Amino acid sequence: MQVVSNSSFASQLAASTGKIPTYAGHPDYDLAKALTKVSPEAQTKTKTIATNFEAMFLNSMFSEMTAGLKGDGPFGSTVGTGVWRSMLTDEYAKSFAKGGGIGLSNDVFRTMIMQQASRVG
Repeated sequence: MQVVSNSSFASQLAASTGKIPTYAGHPDYDLAKALTKVSPEAQTKTKTIATNFEAMFLNSMFSEMTAGLKGDGPFGSTVGTGVWRSMLTDEYAKSFAKGGGIGLSNDVFRTMIMQQASRVG
C-alpha cells in the first residue's frame, strides 16, 4: 500500500483505492477504514465544513492581530477602516484555509469522519 500526505483532501478520498492517509507523519489506518464507511458526498461536505471552521478561526485570529493597529493606510483609524479591515481579514482567512491553513481543518475533518463512521457501524 502507498502512503500519501494527509494535507490533501484528494489523498484522503483515495483511501478506498488502497492508499492510506497519514496523520502526524504516520499511516492513519483508522481514518482509512472510516473513509470506506462514509460516502464521498458526505466526505466532501465534511471537508467543506472543516475548511470553513478553520477560516472562521483564522478570521478571529487575524482580527485580533490587527485590532490595535493605528496610523495611515489600510490599517489606519479612519471611519471606514473598520469595515474594510473586517472584509480584508475575512478574505485572508478564507485564502489561508483553502491553501492548507494551519492544519486545523485536517484534524476537524478527521474527527468528524471518525464520528460519522462510528454511527454507521
